[in-house]
Amino acid sequence: MMADDSNTEPSMDLPGVLNMLKRLDKIRFRGQKRDDFLDLAESPNGSDNECIYMNVRISSVQAGSGALTMAAAFQDFQRSESDRLNEMKGHLEIALLEKHFLQEELRKLREETNVEKMKEELERERGKRLDLELRMNEVLKSRCVMERVRGTMCVVSFSKCCFLREHLVSHFTLWLYDRVGVYIEDFRFVPEENTVEAEEPLSAKRLTENMRRLKRGARPVTNFMRNLSALSNWHSVYTSAISFIIYMNAAWHGWAIPMFLFLAILRLSLNYLIAKGWRIQWSIVPDITDPIEPSKDDLTVSEKFQLVLDVAQKAQNLFGKMADVLEKIKNLFMWVQPEITQKLYISLWVAFLSSCILPFKLVGFMIGLYAGIKFFIIDFLFKSCPKLRDKYDTPHIDWNNLPTDPQLKERTNATMSRRPVVARGSLATVPCGVNLDGDSARIHSTKKGAFHEIFNVSENERPLPVCENGWRCCLINRDRKMPTDYIRNGMLYVTENYLCFESSSSKSASSKKNKVIKLVDITDIQKYKVLSVLPGSGMGISIATPSTQKPLVFGAMIHRDEAFEAIFTQYMKIITTSRPPSGSPEL
Repeated sequence: MMADDSNTEPSMDLPGVLNMLKRLDKIRFRGQKRDDFLDLAESPNGSDNECIYMNVRISSVQAGSGALTMAAAFQDFQRSESDRLNEMKGHLEIALLEKHFLQEELRKLREETNVEKMKEELERERGKRLDLELRMNEVLKSRCVMERVRGTMCVVSFSKCCFLREHLVSHFTLWLYDRVGVYIEDFRFVPEENTVEAEEPLSAKRLTENMRRLKRGARPVTNFMRNLSALSNWHSVYTSAISFIIYMNAAWHGWAIPMFLFLAILRLSLNYLIAKGWRIQWSIVPDITDPIEPSKDDLTVSEKFQLVLDVAQKAQNLFGKMADVLEKIKNLFMWVQPEITQKLYISLWVAFLSSCILPFKLVGFMIGLYAGIKFFIIDFLFKSCPKLRDKYDTPHIDWNNLPTDPQLKERTNATMSRRPVVARGSLATVPCGVNLDGDSARIHSTKKGAFHEIFNVSENERPLPVCENGWRCCLINRDRKMPTDYIRNGMLYVTENYLCFESSSSKSASSKKNKVIKLVDITDIQKYKVLSVLPGSGMGISIATPSTQKPLVFGAMIHRDEAFEAIFTQYMKIITTSRPPSGSPEL
């Protein structure tokens, strides 16, 4: 109860508290007379036992005394004892009154607040809310299903006909969605995600493996082209004659396209039998077996490095040829060579007008006959007689005359470098250190300065006309051990008396990385192949001098044969004028 009382005290109102305090003050300050106290019967939870106990005690004391001397002391003791009892009674009554008033206030507060009823109502409202939420979710689910089946449909209940119609429409929509909806969703436009593929780092092993994969993948195409070339060259007379008769007969009767389709089906059938384990080999020319490559464990570090260089050289040459073809096609259509593009332009107009005027069957017949004669007869004559081809093979001549982008750049640089003929009186205005050609008044210099200043040669030395722009190559000095000194990229020039190599890594003129070799000091010059297992004759030139223990190699030269002929010819001129013919180098 005291705990309940302490809990209800903060919720009591202010006027009730003030009234209770006033009553308590009146009770505390009552007088000493017995009549002033409240009647025991009126006090709540009365104290009858205490009063009886007090009266019995007093009567016993009075009966047992008997002496008059003790009367006064006893009366004083009785009075003090009664005062104490009255005080205790007053405190007890005050506590009981406080308890009574507090119970009354607690009861009133409980009646006013009705906490339990509010809790019950709150629980009922909460249950109603949960019930409504469940019903709402069920309604929303059913509505979503209906909207997915028939869209937004309005329920019309005016008549049974309208209801039947809506019911049929809903069933038809559901059936249509089940049959066609899946295919319609396939036509949703989704933005394409741009994924960037991670590029692999440069690896010599990966580069070599990719080159081998490219070679193996291109082998069927190269074999097919070799067979076509052998068929056109009449490598096997009987095979070519039979093929020519069959093709011309098919073209004459208009069966050229069905014949090619039948040959494609036949080729696929043979490939199927080969895949099943049959050994079928048919080729006009014998297959070329690849050389056995040595194991990588047996190669030294320098040989492995040279193998990587050879692979990079093959990749460079392959990409160069592909770039030449693409650039020639681009320049053909961009009127870079107007006289060649004009022929193509007129040919297209003739073909267009012929296709509009002549019937398609006649056009196909003419194209088929021309293709057969061109492939089996004309190409054979041109390949057998190169001079005849150089004079009358118009497509071949025009294709060779089409320039590539580097050739156009060289022509532009040559045009910009030309100057008018200098008169005798104006020779003094030419800067010192600049060489002029007597015929074309051309200034010979490289990208980093004048030619004679870079190589520390006389001013009369200038590149020969065949190598005015130099040959791009790499110098392999096998006497050096450091990788930076072992191989250098640059340009090779030939003058009347020197062989000059300009390193691309040289930062200034007359750098130590540049190489100058006197033609007179050369003891041996020959074509060089870095790795003998690779096909071809190589793309390097080996030059031996007394100052080097191992010959210098100028490798990765696209125009190796042209450079070798120029160097060897100039070398022979120097040798014939300076020493006896017996001192010529070995070939």
